[in-house]
Amino acid sequence: MQVLSSLRSAKRRHRDCKVVRRKGRIYVICKTNPRFKAVQGRKNKR
Repeated sequence: MQVLSSLRSAKRRHRDCKVVRRKGRIYVICKTNPRFKAVQGRKNKR
């Protein structure tokens, strides 16, 4: 999984890629081709 500063290019890699928001992070998930997975944002450590 790649950590990207911009997910605009990651969204257009494959037609099955979806953008999902979970726990303050933004994920690009692709079930047909899992190598296109990406994440943006990170949790703050306290």
